[in-house]
Amino acid sequence: MGNFGIAMKNIRFRTLGALATAFLLFLLVFPSAMTVQAQSGGSGVSGLPVPRFVSLKSDRVNVRKGPSRNHEIGWTFIRSRLPVEVIQEYDDWRRIRDWEGKDGWVFKTLLTGYRSALITPWLENTIETTPLRKRPGPNEEIEAYLEPMVLAGVVECEDGYCRISGKDFEGWVDQSRLFGVYKNETINN
Repeated sequence: MGNFGIAMKNIRFRTLGALATAFLLFLLVFPSAMTVQAQSGGSGVSGLPVPRFVSLKSDRVNVRKGPSRNHEIGWTFIRSRLPVEVIQEYDDWRRIRDWEGKDGWVFKTLLTGYRSALITPWLENTIETTPLRKRPGPNEEIEAYLEPMVLAGVVECEDGYCRISGKDFEGWVDQSRLFGVYKNETINN
C-alpha cells in the first residue's frame, strides 16, 4: 500500500482544501447565507431586533452592494437623520432598506438609534398633505398640514398616532402616514 496510501491521503487533503476554499469564497460572496435574520423578528449579531428602524448618522452615507468596503457603492445618501430599516446584520455591516424599497449595506457606525420618520414619502409627487394635530385622534384640532417627504423626529407613538417634531412644528400624526415606524408600534422616549 505504501506510496498508494500516501497518494490517496494527498488527494483527500487537496479535495478537502478545494472544498474549504470554495465554501469560504461562497461566504465572501454570499455572507447572508450564514446570518439571515427572519423578517418576522429576531435579533441580529448586535443583539438588537431585526428588522428595526434607525436613522442615518451622517450627511454622506455610501450604500454598498455587499457587506465590505471592497463591494461597489450602489448609491449615496446625502441627508442625515433619514429613516432606514435594518433588515439584516453581518459582522459590523447592516443591510438597510429605504422608503423606496431599495436595499444595500452600510457600516454600522453610519447609523444611529435616533428615530425619525418621513411623512408619506410614497405620495412624493402629489399635492396630498397630512394633518398635524394638537392631540392624538382623528377629530382633534389641526395645527398644520405637512407635505410628503417632510422629515421629522419621532417623539412618541401610541394608539395609532405619533408625536413628531421638526423645524417650526410639533404635533401628532396618524402613524400609518409615516415611514420610520411600524404599524401599531409603541415608542416612549
